[in-house]
Amino acid sequence: MKAVETWYSTPLEQEMSLVRWGEWGAPVLLFPTAGGDAEEVERFGLIHALEPLLAASRIKVYSVDSVAGQSWTRNDDPRHSMWLQHQFGEAIRNEVVPAIRSDCRSADIEIVTAGASIGAFNAVAALCRYPDVFRVAIGMSGTYDLSDRLHGHWSDDFYFSSPIQFLPGLEAPDQLGALRSRFVVLATGQGRWENVGETWKMAHALGSKRIPNRVDLWSEAHDHDWPTWREMLPLYLGDLA
Repeated sequence: MKAVETWYSTPLEQEMSLVRWGEWGAPVLLFPTAGGDAEEVERFGLIHALEPLLAASRIKVYSVDSVAGQSWTRNDDPRHSMWLQHQFGEAIRNEVVPAIRSDCRSADIEIVTAGASIGAFNAVAALCRYPDVFRVAIGMSGTYDLSDRLHGHWSDDFYFSSPIQFLPGLEAPDQLGALRSRFVVLATGQGRWENVGETWKMAHALGSKRIPNRVDLWSEAHDHDWPTWREMLPLYLGDLA
């Protein structure tokens, strides 16, 4: 069963959509790639690949528009993109999470988050920023360091929205304690268009703060592309959701 909800997001100052597939099961927030909308994951076959888990009521899948990713893709003024990236996280925590919990009829249910490419960045960032609501992050073929897109600009918005930036300086005992009870999977192929170094960079940032994580290196036959992610995600959700 598919449902679509759209609202005006106060943090983002624009409309945002949340799409759900399935009726019962563990909630999974699946982020699109950089320029994607909330239904991209369906168009590229990822929902179809998850159908056995959906049919068995193991999971319910939610997806949102990649509002900040679209800004990076358009090459907007990086100061705006940095602001939007931070606000996107705020919208996830303060608008999307309550909507998912309401749909699940649970005020405190914990959510699995996942994504590929910049979607992996958003999935890992969501867990690192808000470990009170996300319990597992699955990053596939992640683009985790966006600093090459800043063109000499910098802001606190970027610092606090990017785990590679803020984790080294994170000392808050409550947040670190919560993060150390969470788990991050960082999966990457070694084929065309993949940048394995990004995955190791993210793993180092997590590991330096003793945040449980695992790097899974897939083969050179696994490219930075949808067939790889359609193969990866059902396996990880079957194990972790």
